[in-house]
Amino acid sequence: MEYGPDDQVQRDAPDAPFQQLAGILRARVKRGDWKPNRAIPGENALAGEYGLSRPTVRRAIATLADEGLLYALSGRGTYVAEQKPEAPAPHE
Repeated sequence: MEYGPDDQVQRDAPDAPFQQLAGILRARVKRGDWKPNRAIPGENALAGEYGLSRPTVRRAIATLADEGLLYALSGRGTYVAEQKPEAPAPHE
């Protein structure tokens, strides 16, 4: 499912809350809410903003880190990774 940057986590949605949050955060990064190599809000702040537990937030962040969208620095926080420009679609 696609999530927009202004969506909220829905308890009755088919996707798990961490998947919804990962989609929302992905959309926020793509929109430019946080610039590359800048920190995103901490786990506590995101948990409060979206009404989720810290482990759920941590799992969403880990999902995006696995995708290369975010990276964590121990004791410093989670940051937006530099994004490679998307290659243009080949012309048919």
